[in-house]
Amino acid sequence: MLVEESLKKYWAGFVGVMVCLGAVYWQILAALFEQWSKDPNYSHGFFVPVIAGWFAYRQWGAIRRTVVDPSLTGIAVMFGAMVLLVLGFLSTEYLTMRVSLVAMLAGLILYLFGRSAFREMRLPVLYLLLMIPLPYILYDAAAFPLKLIVANASVNMLKLLGFSVVREGNIILFPTLILEVADACSGLRSLMTLVTLAVTCSFLMLRTPLMRVLLVVASVPIAVVTNMLRVIVTGILAETISPELAEGVFHEMAGLGVFIMALLLTGVLTLILRHLEVRNVA
Repeated sequence: MLVEESLKKYWAGFVGVMVCLGAVYWQILAALFEQWSKDPNYSHGFFVPVIAGWFAYRQWGAIRRTVVDPSLTGIAVMFGAMVLLVLGFLSTEYLTMRVSLVAMLAGLILYLFGRSAFREMRLPVLYLLLMIPLPYILYDAAAFPLKLIVANASVNMLKLLGFSVVREGNIILFPTLILEVADACSGLRSLMTLVTLAVTCSFLMLRTPLMRVLLVVASVPIAVVTNMLRVIVTGILAETISPELAEGVFHEMAGLGVFIMALLLTGVLTLILRHLEVRNVA
């Protein structure tokens, strides 16, 4: 029996399974949606399930023709997902509970349809991991060294440009201005979205694993360098024109401009890597 035939024949059972899955994870999903709407670091999360669904739609031709061969491995994966759910609930650890949801989906596909079907579905299923926010303790642990890197590189560049500037931690001291490299300037906020975009572009535009890895890895320095430019330009304008340019509307607009620049650089790099792929094939 093919996947398409199985879905038509047992559609009521599949609907029941999805309803039960929604009932078990409803509160977890509700908290996830709330964090997406309130935390600008993870607002891209709303798009991840949509893109994952689109990936599944693109693969539907291959999925529906896959022979159903239920795998007992799915039971083990679902059991592991339930263990993660219970442990996460007992410790109030959202990351564990949210990963449990993705693991449960993987286990259900393995158990109901088999390994061949999961092989066709693994991209949209694993892509859902990108919608899960990092715990704040991990976010802070990553943001602090990034802030120091951005601050140090910005100070060195400002000195090369002739500015009298000193760094103390993530604080940049001008003669008449104190500039703080905050979490938003570390590059981590844009990095979350850029990694998601890079993964998306890598599977849409690129074919070889090497090129895909290069694009995703390159999103890290792109995010850091563009935010470093934001700090440098902000410092120059605030020191030479007005300290008010380091805050308020201009600061927010600068953040948006830097993010757009990072998106454009990611897009350009994607096209370059795709061109290299095509040339090597030719």
